[in-house]
Amino acid sequence: MTETPKVVESPSRFAMFGCGFWARFQLAAWNELPEVECVALYNRTRSKAVELAKEFSVPNVYSDAGELFRNEKLDFVDIVTDASTHEEFLQFAASHHVPAICQKPFCLSLAEAEKHCEKFASAGLPLFIHENWRWQRPIRVFARILRENWLGTPFRCRIDMITGFPVFENQPSLRNADKLILLDLGTHILDVARFLFGETESLYCVTHRVQAEIAGEDAATVVMNMNQGRTTVVCNLAYAGNALERDPFPETQIFVEADRGSLELAPGHSIRVTTPEGTFSRCFPPKMYSWVDPAYAVVQSSIVDCHADLLRGFREKDYVPETCASDNLKSLRLVFDAYKSAHEHSTIRY
Repeated sequence: MTETPKVVESPSRFAMFGCGFWARFQLAAWNELPEVECVALYNRTRSKAVELAKEFSVPNVYSDAGELFRNEKLDFVDIVTDASTHEEFLQFAASHHVPAICQKPFCLSLAEAEKHCEKFASAGLPLFIHENWRWQRPIRVFARILRENWLGTPFRCRIDMITGFPVFENQPSLRNADKLILLDLGTHILDVARFLFGETESLYCVTHRVQAEIAGEDAATVVMNMNQGRTTVVCNLAYAGNALERDPFPETQIFVEADRGSLELAPGHSIRVTTPEGTFSRCFPPKMYSWVDPAYAVVQSSIVDCHADLLRGFREKDYVPETCASDNLKSLRLVFDAYKSAHEHSTIRY
């Protein structure tokens, strides 16, 4: 009997926009997936694109976005530029009927993000957001344990991302951002809160600017009522300068109290479960790819799993990735509502 030959799909072809700090890790993560191929790079400073293309054997380089779209046959684009340029490149993608992945923060206003969601949806085009924080291995394990319901009903959670790591050295533009910690880091942490507990019923936020030489806020606390009103979630965010004895960067610390015990994501990627029977602990470190910067390991390794989920959304008709634009819009709404709450000293109710 002659076997029916298997149909082998060709790799999905994409172009990446932006060749800044994160682009190298973004490309390296894509290279871990055989089902995808980067065929072009765009950067407004062409020399940066040429250098990165040489390193990753990308065949084509552009400093003109329109020329790229005219010349290349693409299955999607990956937009890794500064958020202030997302509007331009999303418009290019939509007008050329090309699906898109957009780096976080999705847009600089909620209205702008809603506009792009509607535009891509009405055109039948997938639009996904590269929100990799929830894909960190220890956070995925933490969420799985929480959902297995060993600990009963959670009633309080604290999520901390406080660091003195010199983020402004790698990303100097952050110094001049009038919206800083909530838009840069809160997009991640508030999305993790939704990933763990669902949607928000109320939100209250306070912010501070501790470092005098920056434009925006570098510390914030957001208090939310979540989990259908059963859980108070407190998110603490800070670029803390030299205020820490031990800097956990870039690890997120999470502590959940429930009616039958507690669950903690502690430094060193350690997950600790405490019940009346005792405390049980195990370490869940990230996968160490050869291209990962050890200082960013848990974040950068998560890019691969995030990519894989997004790519599945492009290649499987009925699959919707976790961080599609319509879902990420809910996380982005929390960010801008946190700014509103801090400005007005008010509680936002949903």
